[in-house]
Amino acid sequence: MPCLLAILAIAFPRVAIVLLWLFTNFFHVLHNNLLIPIVGFILLPLTLIVYTYMLTAYGGHFGPGQLVILFIAALLDLGLVGGGVRRR
Repeated sequence: MPCLLAILAIAFPRVAIVLLWLFTNFFHVLHNNLLIPIVGFILLPLTLIVYTYMLTAYGGHFGPGQLVILFIAALLDLGLVGGGVRRR
């Protein structure tokens, strides 16, 4: 079941953000700053999910492995945005 939820979060990251915001306290680490969730929701939603997970799991101390995962999430977001332009 968690793998299915992860696949759905990758396929529909904005829906996952709204559901996480409404039903969990996943974004409680960003309570002082509303700019990051709003910009992340609009521009890079998958990166926002991964960044928030990294903040909660590692306490904001990112090592090389975490930065690579965050970079991959950003590339996936940019690929999802650019894929629609190529089809047109």
